Amino acid sequence: MIERIETKQRMSRIVKHNGTIYLCGQVCKDAEQGIKEQTETMLEKVDELLIQAGSDRKHILSATIYIKDMKYFAEMNEVWDAWVPQGYATARACVEASMARDALLVEISVVAAEI
Repeated sequence: MIERIETKQRMSRIVKHNGTIYLCGQVCKDAEQGIKEQTETMLEKVDELLIQAGSDRKHILSATIYIKDMKYFAEMNEVWDAWVPQGYATARACVEASMARDALLVEISVVAAEI
């Protein structure tokens, strides 16, 4: 069975299938902030959605991070490294990409296991 949560015409915020949770791309809460703040609030949104879906950051299987410019890579990783629980590193990719809005510096897509 496929369960879609907070579905709109273009996408669902969460899709669950066979114990796997797929989150749509998440961005920051305030695009006027710097890369660290954007990364922090983006990951807060991931936490909220994972809890809503019945999971948490210890159950993330993979993450794809889209970063506007690789000059932000080290700063983004500082926040990421502090956020990922010790011993629970995910499979991860990070790519430089154009963003949907010019002020956005980072976006993430997450796949997790249900608890």
